[in-house]
Amino acid sequence: MVMKRDVVITGLGVVSPIGCDPMELVSHLSTGRSGIRLCEPKWLQKKFPGGVVPRSFAGEFTKLELPFLDRCQQMAIVASRQAIADAGLGDFSDYKQRAGLFYGTVRGGAETEQSGYEQILIEHKNARPFTVMAMMHNAGAAQISIRHKILGPVMTHSTACASSGTAIGEALRAVRDGYLDVAVAGGAEAPLTPGVFWVFDATRALAVPDGLDVGRSCRPFATDRAGLVLGEGAAFVVIESAEHAKRRGVSCYASLSGYGVASDAYHIAAPQSQGETTAMRLALDDAGLTPADIGYLNAHATATRGGDAIEAKAIHLAFGEAAQALPVSSTKSLHGHLLGATSALELVITVVAMTESFLPATAHLDNIDPECGLNHVANTPVFDRQIEHAMSFSSGFGGTNVALVISKHREMPAKRPSNPVLSS
Repeated sequence: MVMKRDVVITGLGVVSPIGCDPMELVSHLSTGRSGIRLCEPKWLQKKFPGGVVPRSFAGEFTKLELPFLDRCQQMAIVASRQAIADAGLGDFSDYKQRAGLFYGTVRGGAETEQSGYEQILIEHKNARPFTVMAMMHNAGAAQISIRHKILGPVMTHSTACASSGTAIGEALRAVRDGYLDVAVAGGAEAPLTPGVFWVFDATRALAVPDGLDVGRSCRPFATDRAGLVLGEGAAFVVIESAEHAKRRGVSCYASLSGYGVASDAYHIAAPQSQGETTAMRLALDDAGLTPADIGYLNAHATATRGGDAIEAKAIHLAFGEAAQALPVSSTKSLHGHLLGATSALELVITVVAMTESFLPATAHLDNIDPECGLNHVANTPVFDRQIEHAMSFSSGFGGTNVALVISKHREMPAKRPSNPVLSS
């Protein structure tokens, strides 16, 4: 029997609507500043709220690189570079096949795909030579591996909204079971294109802009929730065995202690509480914890009518009596739904919540739907709250459900984002 190794998180990187580094992320979460803005996609006669990263990354790359890089890959490269530098790493070539990369996305190069169809069908031009390299789903993983000489497994996961959670969980297994010493894991998404808005609007699941404040358009668990808000961004973690991190003399944010994955096998679009419950219970078992041990749960809750209530039921089933005291929030109320990158962003949020001892809130939760009855962290973050263990949960179209558990590490020096300042 192979002895499982302790796995720790030594690097964080993020590009999101509420922060383009972990310190900025903490600042937005602690003050409840929304990153949701009004989007007006060309060709469409509607306006949509969207979680927008308020900057361009084209200046980070040369003119020779840009034809190969969709906005999705640009954000992936920037966020992964942050995480790798934060872990005190850079070039992985000396690790040979002992370093890996696990990546999650739903749409891949959506902007490139959109512009390619416009060129062919509207402008009647030929596609650019490098279009396929910029739109393929594994382009982000490939670009990161090329830049950092990651020679081991470079895997791309596409399990809808659980994609980057699946990637992180499978990276955990690879390191814990001894196949790798270190892994970069996360995901990226840039879906704010006319085509993606158009097809998601057809599902009737998108929120309309709030008439008074577009930043309030995403309202998970609320009686007046009106649908999900698409968002863009990227988030990554660097994980490694605790033994390997100690050998390098680095500190860690937390242990990545549990992973549960389960499928509904029920419906291509409608979730079911049984699969969600199973994923959470599997993650608890994997971490060797009881429901009462979890001090915070970052929920998937997207603000859809059916999905939030089903998830609330699943949390009650998974945690039993402990659900009454379990603090729960959905930070999508501030950053929107990043599709395949959501799991990774919400795990990073859960990590910084643990390191900074606060509970992020579900914003705009003025009236809680009775069908979503939980111990909600509503509207205002809770500060000075020590968290020993926390869970981040995600589910997606197709029925894949992922739960990740993090725990404070007692044997290694604790690491924090650089000098964040919290408002009490």
